[in-house]
Amino acid sequence: MNRARRALVGFASALVVLALGVRSAHAEGAATTTVRKANATLNELLRKKAPPGSAEEKNLARDVTSKLSGFLDVDELGKRALRDHWDKLSDQEKKEFSTLLRELVEASYLRALRSQLEYDVTYVSETAKDANVRVATEVRPQNGKRKQTISIDYVLHQDQSAWRVFDLVTDGVGLVENYRSQFNKVIAKEGVGGLLARMRKKKLASAP
Repeated sequence: MNRARRALVGFASALVVLALGVRSAHAEGAATTTVRKANATLNELLRKKAPPGSAEEKNLARDVTSKLSGFLDVDELGKRALRDHWDKLSDQEKKEFSTLLRELVEASYLRALRSQLEYDVTYVSETAKDANVRVATEVRPQNGKRKQTISIDYVLHQDQSAWRVFDLVTDGVGLVENYRSQFNKVIAKEGVGGLLARMRKKKLASAP
């Protein structure tokens, strides 16, 4: 699961783009507006300071998690990643898998906040394919040694009239495809029970 773990951290880090400089290279569609506004809202929340352990800190963490959950459709991500096995899972297995994946994504996201650099973001294009829309962006760190541009494409679908992200393609590597490959390998060797056991263990290891 090491590669999947790295992909998860990369996905969470990409979603926390703290964009001081934002440019648009095209006329914005609804999906692009959703991504831009979500990043702006998260940026504002993450800049707030609260005393460690205080009720204010807990409320702030709850607000960040709520905004992230509204923006990121982890349930859809998980279903697509487990496409080859989803229909074979029991209702209980589906529920536990979705819950664990959501908790792991959010935990990795929150950890990434503490060390994230500032970025300049350019919204390059918005293209539709079937029922999905891909919002292409280019990200360049404002500080630090890494100066090269990173391409990050958000893939969204409409969920009850709201645009939500279910996949992220970073420099050509898609999270759903990466997860599917890793999950399939684990299930082939250890079954669904083995995958869930690994996810439970990772959740315990990531607990504060």
